[in-house]
Amino acid sequence: MNDLAKSFYTPSGKGSSCQIGAVPNAHGQVINLAAIEPLKEGPAGATTQTIDAKGKIVEFMWKLNKEGYSEVTISIYAYILRNLLKKGAALFNPESVKDIIAMHKCSPARKSVIVKAYACFLKTQGIKWTPPKYKPVEKLPFIPTEKEVDDLIAASNKNVATFLQLLKETGARRGEAFNLNWTDLDLASNTVRIAPEKGSNPRQIKISTKLVTMLNNLPKKTEKIFSYKKVLYLERLFRQQRAKAAQKLANPRIKQIHFHTLRHWKATMEYAKTKDLLYVKQLLGHKKFENTLKYTQLINFESDEYTCKAAKTATEASQLVEAGFQYICTTPESVMLFRKRK
Repeated sequence: MNDLAKSFYTPSGKGSSCQIGAVPNAHGQVINLAAIEPLKEGPAGATTQTIDAKGKIVEFMWKLNKEGYSEVTISIYAYILRNLLKKGAALFNPESVKDIIAMHKCSPARKSVIVKAYACFLKTQGIKWTPPKYKPVEKLPFIPTEKEVDDLIAASNKNVATFLQLLKETGARRGEAFNLNWTDLDLASNTVRIAPEKGSNPRQIKISTKLVTMLNNLPKKTEKIFSYKKVLYLERLFRQQRAKAAQKLANPRIKQIHFHTLRHWKATMEYAKTKDLLYVKQLLGHKKFENTLKYTQLINFESDEYTCKAAKTATEASQLVEAGFQYICTTPESVMLFRKRK
């Protein structure tokens, strides 16, 4: 058993790193795990079966770790299985678990996550079952405005703000951004190399001078750019700062922004600007167009108002282009004019 498995083996579940607030499912919907948690305790007193089940959960986590499952997936599955035990479910009796899931008051999307986690557990135990069918209701993911994203970044501390800016500019997955090393950052060309997750394609993405500066201002304690031991620690800090930002700005919509939201935001924004689905597909690292379509929404981000800037040198012009400004013309005084929609 490794440290990952040991870190989740707490009978009460308190203090374990798997107690995270929300995660996106395969449909881009955010699943609030806190809504799964209120499974009530079963009969008082630990039974032999319960003790054995807890041990099997730890073994299950270790097996998933060996199979290459992500730390987040392992933590979510363990979280769900322990809560099924709290309700009094017999994990080795599928019909018992199906009864518990049926009685649990939550959305079909959340029930489908519970079924998926339990099905994975049964597979490792060699137990067959007929899973209940809970079909998540397809919903469009929340897409914030750029101002809301920038407001959240401005209200966050240095580490969280840099992480959010990186997600905003690259559309990377949370794990892809968290696993970046300093050697993945090319200061000469202002690009970052992203190693893929979930069978996607690797890619190299241009980033702004602003983001390069933010990255360089981070302490270089380890080979990794973000030196937190686990991404869940960074996410916990982010949720705290997000709540404060939403309250300070009197904008409850900010609470709907998650790390994964920025991947949807980037895809939708780029598609709105380019109308080029192939470009968005390559940006996200997808291998299938079907996946890319889930991330793009037909939203008109444009307004009739512009911010205009002037550049007298090539350096100033390049900085404006990196900031998203479009070149318009050059005046007789050799001043280059740029504009960007507000």
